[in-house]
Amino acid sequence: MNSVATFLVGVAIFVGIVGIVIPILPGAILSLAAILVWALEEQSPTGWIVLSAAVVLIGASQVVKYIVPERRLRESGVPRRSILIGVLLGIVGFFVIPVIGMFIGFPLGVYVSERQRLGAHAHAWTSTKHALRATGLSILIELIGASLAAAIWLAAVLFLV
Repeated sequence: MNSVATFLVGVAIFVGIVGIVIPILPGAILSLAAILVWALEEQSPTGWIVLSAAVVLIGASQVVKYIVPERRLRESGVPRRSILIGVLLGIVGFFVIPVIGMFIGFPLGVYVSERQRLGAHAHAWTSTKHALRATGLSILIELIGASLAAAIWLAAVLFLV
C-alpha cells in the first residue's frame, strides 16, 4: 500500500476517534472500516492479524459501553424512560442546534423527565448527573477500544509493514 493511501487510512481512523468524542459520525465503525480497507489492500498476515485485533477490541468496547453504564444507571435508580427521553431530545437538539444541540438536549431531556418523575429539582439534578456520568463512561469505553485498535494499526504500519 502506498504512503498516501496509508496516510488517508490514518486520517480516517483519527476522524473516527474524534467522532467518538464529538458524536457526529459513527466513530468506532469508521475507524474499523479504515483498518478493514488497509487490511484488504495489505493482503498480508500482519494486515489480517491487525484487523482481527481491531474487530475484537472495537467489538468488545461496543458491548461493554452499553453493559457497564446501564448497570450503573440501574443502581442509581435512573429509569430507561428518562434516558430514552434524553436521547430523543438530544437527537432533536442536534438538528435544531447543529453539533452542540445534542449536548444540550440530552441532559435537558433527562432532567425534565426526572423532574416530572421525582418532583424536586435536587433529585432530578442528581439523576441527571448520574446519566451524564454514565454517558461519559460509555464514550470513554468506546474511545479506549478504538484507540487501542488504532495503536495496533499504527505499530504495524511503522514497524511491521
